[in-house]
Amino acid sequence: MPHDNPDAILDTVSGERLRLQYESELAYLRGDFKRTMCCFDRTEGDEAARLRASLMAVAAAISLGDYRAYTEIDSYLKRCIEANQGSDMSAIGELALASVAVSITAPNMVPDWLKEGDFSAIPILAKPHTLYLRSKYFLCVGRYEAMLAVAQTALTLSAPEQGITFTGIYLRVICAIACHHLEREDAAVRWLLEAMRICLPHGFITPFAEAAALLGGLVERCLEREFPDYYDAVIGQWKRTFKNWVAFHNEFTKDHITFILSLRECHIAILVAHRVPYAKIAKQYNISVGRLKNIMLEIYEKLCISGRNELAKYIM
Repeated sequence: MPHDNPDAILDTVSGERLRLQYESELAYLRGDFKRTMCCFDRTEGDEAARLRASLMAVAAAISLGDYRAYTEIDSYLKRCIEANQGSDMSAIGELALASVAVSITAPNMVPDWLKEGDFSAIPILAKPHTLYLRSKYFLCVGRYEAMLAVAQTALTLSAPEQGITFTGIYLRVICAIACHHLEREDAAVRWLLEAMRICLPHGFITPFAEAAALLGGLVERCLEREFPDYYDAVIGQWKRTFKNWVAFHNEFTKDHITFILSLRECHIAILVAHRVPYAKIAKQYNISVGRLKNIMLEIYEKLCISGRNELAKYIM
């Protein structure tokens, strides 16, 4: 998509099938998940278009908390895979299901081919996106160096002349998340701001709403510093959709992850659960240790638990 005007792609592509694909991506990036679902509905009768649209639609269904739509798309993908074994259509269906598994942080659902890095059945044009999914798998299992290496490798395969790409945006966010987990905060900020400068002038807020809980407050700080006009839109979307992603995660993993905490409480709870010293957390948030302890007491009360030892099972 053109850097200066991504929507121009809708007027330049030939064929309704490709136009629907881009329209679906643009709507998803802007958080218009109902429009993404409408694009999927308009592909009925065109199996190739419907299959490609399912990549966006299944994520949109989860964001909306629409379990019925999710189940219908999931069943459709499984039928498509079964009916087209060994074909590109089957491979795209596998990609869509794998995308769900890594996006809801359900490593038990990740297919063996993605775990092992066997991309032999994947069409060449889908390889960069497949590398993105593999980097997300490494996020699920806590292998952050591998996550960063795969994401950076995938970015080198992206041709600049392609302009803005959905995968390119998300790879930059993945690099930011990996660097954050590796405590390379300066690099994390650089990657995150690079993604924001590509996205936010065009209203693409979804990548940052989805990543907000994974970046320990970096999303909020970067928005406040560089893009204050988008702060409410990004955090508002997080508030609307995070609970739905957590609900799907809990459904398929049988975990008990909470979605009743605020974003700030989530960040602090993750640090406390990971045994980061209170003094370090308090310094990061510019509060006293006493205030931090009071915040944690409020969190424990919300979760009906007695202390830190019980916290890990309620956060991702």
